Amino acid sequence: MYKRQMLLQKIVCMMMLIASVFVFAGSLGISTDLYDALSKTVLYPGTEYEFTYVPGSNVYYDMFGFNKTFTRVGIALILVNLILYITNTHSRRKYYIGNYIAIGLSTIATVAASVYCIPQIIKYKNQFINNVDFEALKTFSKEWGTLYIGPEDTFWFDICFVIFGFLMFASVLLILNCVFKVVVMKAEKRAIGSRKEDCLG
Repeated sequence: MYKRQMLLQKIVCMMMLIASVFVFAGSLGISTDLYDALSKTVLYPGTEYEFTYVPGSNVYYDMFGFNKTFTRVGIALILVNLILYITNTHSRRKYYIGNYIAIGLSTIATVAASVYCIPQIIKYKNQFINNVDFEALKTFSKEWGTLYIGPEDTFWFDICFVIFGFLMFASVLLILNCVFKVVVMKAEKRAIGSRKEDCLG
């Protein structure tokens, strides 16, 4: 049972770190197509002189602040989940207070990141689909040689939902692993106690 649990904790800690890297990658990718397709359609963004050739295309600039925060969230998740390795949560035979703290921080960070980012991603995906004049964007892209994306081109929005799903799944496994570890540690403690009693008897 200990071997299974030790294997599980290595896999789960690696999953948490990989999921964090995916979150960071998603933050970089989510505005890539929007930048190529929409950024040049808006003149003087964020000023009183703002003008757009394509109605609704300012979604790119509207989500700019969120995108910066999203990137910071990805970096923070990477750093938090590195604590799992610093405390040897991935390889320690017995967990101590530092391991439980690392697991708690990772879980809290996952929940906080998901609660903040997912509604924002939904909001800006809907704004992109519902507000952009795609006929005007198609005309602009032909005239200026820019990228055209349609309302169906929501890959980066959608992949971010998959990424956060993976992150939350890994976090649940991290908690289950912690419970499994406690059970195994108690079982080992009882086994050692019974051996001592047998030796004394």
